[in-house]
Amino acid sequence: MPEGHTVHRLAGAFERAFGGQRVRTSSPQGRFGEATQLDGTVLLGAEAVGKHLLLPFAPSADVDRDAPVVRHVHIHLGLYGSWTFAGDPGFVDAHAIGAPRLRRGEQEEELDGAEVTDWRRIVPRPTVRLRIAGARGLADLTGPTACEILDGAGRQAVLDRLGPDPLRPDPAGRERRRFVEAVRRSRTSIGALLMNQRVVAGIGNIFRAELLFRARLDPLVPGRDLSPGMLEQMWEDLVALMTYGARTGRIVTTQPEHREIEARIIERSRGTRQNGDEDPDVVPREESFYVYHRQTLPCRLCGTTVRSADLSARTVFWCPRCQSRRSRRASWTREHPAAPWALAPGRADEAA
Repeated sequence: MPEGHTVHRLAGAFERAFGGQRVRTSSPQGRFGEATQLDGTVLLGAEAVGKHLLLPFAPSADVDRDAPVVRHVHIHLGLYGSWTFAGDPGFVDAHAIGAPRLRRGEQEEELDGAEVTDWRRIVPRPTVRLRIAGARGLADLTGPTACEILDGAGRQAVLDRLGPDPLRPDPAGRERRRFVEAVRRSRTSIGALLMNQRVVAGIGNIFRAELLFRARLDPLVPGRDLSPGMLEQMWEDLVALMTYGARTGRIVTTQPEHREIEARIIERSRGTRQNGDEDPDVVPREESFYVYHRQTLPCRLCGTTVRSADLSARTVFWCPRCQSRRSRRASWTREHPAAPWALAPGRADEAA
């Protein structure tokens, strides 16, 4: 399932590709008949919150996004959803965002068997839930968990049921405080709380595992046992990591000096794929994580075997030696000066 940085990256792609344009909309699959209501309207832009994408449509480009006439297409990609793009050169900087899909042209052909080179002639696959076409290109949505039209109240209801999003603007620190307060009033383990979208929106299994390692926290420590200072540090670390992810499309949590140490991961059948894996200049996935999908392998820092277990219906990964901090008074970084945890905001971009 795409984590929050991917959805913010997707929102940026929609802003650049269709923002302020009058677009054509359709549902080749037929399961989103409401697409006809939006056909010929203006896509004002895009909004991401956690793992949710909201696309506001209006009769004209000068309509305020909060106006009652605006209708919002709410999309949650889930495990299998994906947006696939095609268009003129420079239309978007990714061919697909979401679950892995073949690049356009690798399987779609014209009726005479020749490869499609003009995006205007691409026939949508029968699984396309929603197609949005603009002046320079198109986007096809397949396999989402949710695809629905909401009014302004419905949009607000989505926002209200989600916790703070580390990638949304927070100049006054209100979202950081919401996160700290939600964690500290709960007896639930921090490992479970981080996967609760009402506590923090956008975190998935990779960010959970890596954030806890970098904080040196046992995944089972109750939220109420953590100090405000520890949680504020975790929030700032998460903001830095997810900002880098939104900019690059990749999750990289390791410091450069640790990447070649035990540079392995335990692959699933399809592997832990990230955008740009084929680019030789990016940090390869086997060097990108400290504990995620590294169960049974030695910890990059202490050599202890990385463990895994089920927690909140997902597998959590941790190093039982490095992640031994359970008290708000403990200080792993004082005991282990080589700790990578203090990767401050901005340093993530340097390191990765």
